[in-house]
Parts: sequence; C-alpha cells; structure tokens
Amino acid sequence: MTFFKITLYIFSVLALLTVLIPFIKKDFWMFRVFDYPRLQKFTIIGIVFVLWIVFFPETEIIFDIVLMVSLGVSFLYLGYLILPFTPLGKTMIDRVKQSDGKQCLKLLVANIYQHNRNYQKLLNLVKKRNPDVVFLLETDKKWLEGVKTLRENYPHYIEIPQENTYGLLFYSKLPIKHQEINYLIDEEIPSIIADVEFDNQIVRIYGLHPTPPVPQENPHSTDRDAEILMIGKMAKEYDKPCLVIGDLNDVAWSYTTKLFLKSSELLDPRRGRGMYSTFHAKYKLLRWPLDHYFVSSHFRLVDMKVETHIDSDHFPISICLFISHEDEEDKMTADAEEKELVEEKIEAGLIDEPL
Repeated sequence: MTFFKITLYIFSVLALLTVLIPFIKKDFWMFRVFDYPRLQKFTIIGIVFVLWIVFFPETEIIFDIVLMVSLGVSFLYLGYLILPFTPLGKTMIDRVKQSDGKQCLKLLVANIYQHNRNYQKLLNLVKKRNPDVVFLLETDKKWLEGVKTLRENYPHYIEIPQENTYGLLFYSKLPIKHQEINYLIDEEIPSIIADVEFDNQIVRIYGLHPTPPVPQENPHSTDRDAEILMIGKMAKEYDKPCLVIGDLNDVAWSYTTKLFLKSSELLDPRRGRGMYSTFHAKYKLLRWPLDHYFVSSHFRLVDMKVETHIDSDHFPISICLFISHEDEEDKMTADAEEKELVEEKIEAGLIDEPL
C-alpha cells in the first residue's frame, strides 16, 4: 500500500468523523466545536472525494468503496446544510431599496478584541458608517477611555467595561426609553436590553456575548446555549419590534441557533444571501459567522455588510433595516418536543449541569 493511499485513508476517516461528531447532541466542547467549520468540512471532503475518484476509480476493495460512498453522501449532506446560507437558499426577510422619505435603522456590531488597542480604526469606521446604534464587545476600561468621544454623537449609552473579555459598550443616537443590564447565567457575563425610540416606535434591542465552548473559556456549550435560548424566549414574549445582536459564539447553521430561531420566531437576514463570516479576521481559511443580527418579522432588510478589519480577530458587521408591517410567512416555529428541549437547556444552564 502506497504512502499516498494511507494518507488518503487517514484524511477520509478524519473528515468523516468531523461530520458524524455533531450528531452527538452533548454540550461538551469536543462535540460542539465541530459545528463551526461547516464550509471548511464541505471543501475538504469534496477534495478528498475527488482524489479517490481520480486515483482509484476502479477499486474493488470494499473498504475503499464504503469510504467513497460515505464521502459522497457527506458532501451532499453538508451542501444541503450550507445551501440556506447562499444566494440559492430561501430568504427569511425581504430586501427593500433605500427610500429618501423613509428612515433606516442602522446598527454596527463589533467584537473589538480586548487586547487590540487600535481605538482609532474603530472610531474611523463609526464615523464612516454613521450608524444609529454601536454595540462593542470585549471592552475593558482602556477601551472605554479610548472610545469615550463617541458620547459626543451618541448621547445615550450603556457602558459595562470589564477585564474578563466580556465587557459591553452600547452607544445610541436614539433615545433609550428603558434599559436593563442582566447577568442571566453567569454573574460575570452581562447582557443588555435597550428600548430605543425609532420612527415614532419603540424597538427593543437585546445585546449579548455568551461564552464559547472551547477549553480555555468553557468546557461545554451549556451556558452559551441557555443564554441564547433565554434571550429567544424573551423576544418571543415581547412580541413587538425587536432585534437580538452580538457575538453569540455560535454559527448561523448550528443546532442551537436553529432551535433559537424556532423558539424566538425571529428571522435571520443571512439566509438566502450569504454567510457573512466575521471570525477569524486574520485567517482566511478559518472563517465562520459568529456575529449576528436576528430580527422580528416587523423588519425589512436594506443592507448588511461585513466591514473592514479593525485589528480585531473579528470583522465588524453592520445592518440597515426598515420597520414595516409584521410578516409571519417565513417564521420558524418550535414543536412541543423542541419547546421542552429549550426548557431543559435553560434549566441546565441555570444549574450549570451539561446535557
């Protein structure tokens, strides 16, 4: 057996394992981390499958045939999962053109990477985009000092600087009529609720940044999943124009995000348009969508864009939205079993017991 074929065997088995592992619905990071690189897995499996076809097209070895069939099925399966996040997929929120007579709600979300000290790049981006709302994550006291000039144009703000990479800074040109700072799962991980006045209406904004399921941060996804789903329940109960924004440390196509969409009945503007990958900004081959906007069915999309690099490990992401009438056609809804699972995951997060 040649070295090339042995190598092909190893890559084939490892690639198939990365597809199979996410089917294990356990919260431990070693299972959940494989949710992230779906496009990368799709590409690698496609390449490995082509190599088998090109170099061993007439093999009669049963193991080889099983591997090739498994790779082909996995390639199609991953393609099916990726399809909703391409222009070939069905959109969840309609796109509309900018209207001169209608006000557009503009937001900018940026995980700035706490140890990044290039405050000016972020300030330049804010000046260029001129959003109504700026939400900054991983902000410590140095970042608060570095961007405090934003208060001049954004007189309404919520500032929660922290040294643990979970600080939040929220700046708004729009009046904040109500605000909350919550510690839903962890007493050191804040999230916010801000009711802003826009177009003679109140728009509720939920901003959050839960922990990722990686060994150096959190060994399981329980806390992250619980916080995301708790916010989803709040949005569903609010039943008025609202948005969920931030770095959710979860990809748009994960099982948890899908459960969140069903339980919150919010819409994902990415669907049918693209992945809008925001992380990792410094490694082109290791990118996936971690920073999100989820919107209630009252909104229509004018534009959404991954912004230029600000020396963070994330790209900022901006969005422009109109408020219109409620359109429930493309909502996803949870069945009884999924609703029960949501409650189980939230309870597990509250008592810190991984499922």
